[in-house]
Amino acid sequence: MAVKYNQKFLWLVSLTAAMGGFLFGYDWVVIGGAKPFYEPYFNLITSAQKGWGTSSALLGCMAGALGCVFLADRLGRKRLLIFAGFLFALTGVGTALATNFMWFNVYRIIGGVAMGIALNLSPMYIAEIAPPEKRGMLVTINQLMIMIGVLLAQLINWQISLLDTALPSNASNEIIAQSWSGMYGWRWMFGVEAIPAAIFFLLMFLVPESVRWLVKNGQNEKATSILDRIGGKDYAAHQIREVELTLSKENVGHVNFRELFNLKVLKIIGIGVFLAFLQQWSGLNVVIYYASDIFQAAGYNLKEMMLNIVVIGSVMVLSVFITLFTVDRLGRKTLLLVGTSAMAIIYGIIGYCFYANYNGVVIVLLVLANVMFYSFTLAPLLWVVLSEIFPNRIRGAAMSIAALAHWIGNFSLTYTFPAIKESLGWANNFWLYALICAIGFVVLFKFLPETKGKTLEQIEHDLIG
Repeated sequence: MAVKYNQKFLWLVSLTAAMGGFLFGYDWVVIGGAKPFYEPYFNLITSAQKGWGTSSALLGCMAGALGCVFLADRLGRKRLLIFAGFLFALTGVGTALATNFMWFNVYRIIGGVAMGIALNLSPMYIAEIAPPEKRGMLVTINQLMIMIGVLLAQLINWQISLLDTALPSNASNEIIAQSWSGMYGWRWMFGVEAIPAAIFFLLMFLVPESVRWLVKNGQNEKATSILDRIGGKDYAAHQIREVELTLSKENVGHVNFRELFNLKVLKIIGIGVFLAFLQQWSGLNVVIYYASDIFQAAGYNLKEMMLNIVVIGSVMVLSVFITLFTVDRLGRKTLLLVGTSAMAIIYGIIGYCFYANYNGVVIVLLVLANVMFYSFTLAPLLWVVLSEIFPNRIRGAAMSIAALAHWIGNFSLTYTFPAIKESLGWANNFWLYALICAIGFVVLFKFLPETKGKTLEQIEHDLIG
């Protein structure tokens, strides 16, 4: 059945939902550029203090993901994304005005709750409204917006740091703590987030609810109206029939959590959880969160380091365009295998560079190469795959479990990294990530199904029966 889609409507709805991804990207990365300034201000000395400052938001992320396990299939995607928009605005203002380290972390945790909701539900919402042949590209738009948020955070951090012309590039922590950047600059880095957060909050009131959630909750008329607007009456009728075939009468308006323990469903959840942990323990978040430490170890001063971080963000944004043009052609599995194999090799080389004391531009180029492979494979495709492989009737709960695993992996990696780096050293640390990526390649090659070009209902039939 050839369908002429309402491209304008699809893109407007997808881009609005993907603003949740944009805010996630900003909130996720702003901490990295602010780190050299708020740590001296709060006089953070120990590895535990520094690890907590960097990773406290991840506890909120886990809480947000856990909340979605119980609420995403009950309340729907739209209402929770509106709530996330409010929390993003609150964390931007609250973190910027924090008077001590405790309140700094309280507002970072609040922002983490918003991040956990947005990263979970924005791609799921888009997947549930997108036609099958465009789903990979439209869900990847969410990742593009994440990377744009990352880049904007890095650009703003860099530009704000440049405003402090009196701060030397090799300033000590004592000098930084008393400087404009140490007293006020890092606050503006966080506070800027409140503006796009308020826009996202308002725009989410204007988009429809997920069509598959509406059908699952017996609101077929609303779902039909939305699908008719996307692809016409015949398309709407066909989609409604397909969704209804995956639901029984007792599923309507009800979440049966016992289905999560069905052996076939457990296998699919296992794949999703493994992929979520792999994306985190592949090590790229260490590069994002601790970029300042990596580049300082490679011989760069403060201002050079801030510029290098901006270059990382630019590479992340540009790399996602590779995914946009290949994900629905080459498929999810092929790209993931390319990414994990390339990252394993590059990590091995980075480890050797630190072992052999090769510094400077060599480290930067290798890090950028790894960022590129991660950014068009593991970064976007985790959320494409997770938004596709779970059954309609429990998709919200199942995806939230995988998202919770993602945040547990993120927190454990980020919080323990300072201590692991001190005990293993830079070389062994990167060799560890090379081993993890190699194991990921083997597991994905053996167990990951391909989902390109299929409706969500066809995928469910193939995997669950």
